[in-house]
Amino acid sequence: MRMMPPASDKTLSGNERRVKFVSEIRLKKGEPVEKALRRLKKKLDREGTLREARAHRHFEKPSEKRRRKAKAPRLFMSSF
Repeated sequence: MRMMPPASDKTLSGNERRVKFVSEIRLKKGEPVEKALRRLKKKLDREGTLREARAHRHFEKPSEKRRRKAKAPRLFMSSF
């Protein structure tokens, strides 16, 4: 995972001043694109990049976070 430096602070708003992570894979010689995409998807899944992006789609109030975290163990235990 590479870290991309943020652009100049003058042009960015408060939320955009974070360092962004970029996942990358290198294509091997003669490797089909489909196989490379599969490797990229697995890498993103292991890093939790997509999960984090989905979680930041909208603002979640602190009370909603607490409620979600409290509910999570009950869902896991009820599956047994």
